[in-house]
Amino acid sequence: MSQENVEIVRAFFEAWNAGDMDALREMQDADVIQRPPKGWPEPGPFVGRDASMRQFEQLRDTWDSDTARPISAFIDVADHVVVRYLWHGLGEGPESKIELTALSTVRKGKLIYLEYFWDHAEALEAVGLLE
Repeated sequence: MSQENVEIVRAFFEAWNAGDMDALREMQDADVIQRPPKGWPEPGPFVGRDASMRQFEQLRDTWDSDTARPISAFIDVADHVVVRYLWHGLGEGPESKIELTALSTVRKGKLIYLEYFWDHAEALEAVGLLE
């Protein structure tokens, strides 16, 4: 099951990079919870698919183009997948390059919880891989 979860999270990155917001919506459970990293301008949490998608669409609309590229292995732990990635946005303002770690929880083939961390070790600790 965990390899299937990794593939779902990998597909989420692929859909984001392809600009396929319909696919992102479909991958999320109706009751998904999205929690941005500490200090993010919109503090969240964003509860429900519509709120999660509004946050993703706002982020997407901020830049002329952007990508989210995994820069670590996908780590599967039970129903969680952890991956470090580089988000790169280009637009009229300054170029943005942000490193984050995504902790995604998958149940019954849908993303039910998305949490983002600045500190990779903090994400690993959240799934019990560090003490």
